[in-house]
Amino acid sequence: MAGTGKGKIVDRGKKYSKIFIYIPQKVALDTRFPFKKGEDVTVRIEGEKLIIEKWKKVKSREEKPNRASS
Repeated sequence: MAGTGKGKIVDRGKKYSKIFIYIPQKVALDTRFPFKKGEDVTVRIEGEKLIIEKWKKVKSREEKPNRASS
C-alpha cells in the first residue's frame, strides 16, 4: 500500500484544451484508492488545495403528469 506519491500536472498542448493530472501507479493501485478508471469526479479548489471527489449525481425532480379536471 502506498497512499502517497509524486504526481504531475500535464498540459496536452495544442491538441487538447485540457489539463491532466498524473496519479502514480503505486497510489492508484493502493487498495484505499477510491476511484475506478473512467469514473466521473468532482474537482474543486479550496484555498491552496485541489479536492477530487466522486461525482454525486443530483436527482432531478420528475415532472408529475398534468391531470386536467373534467
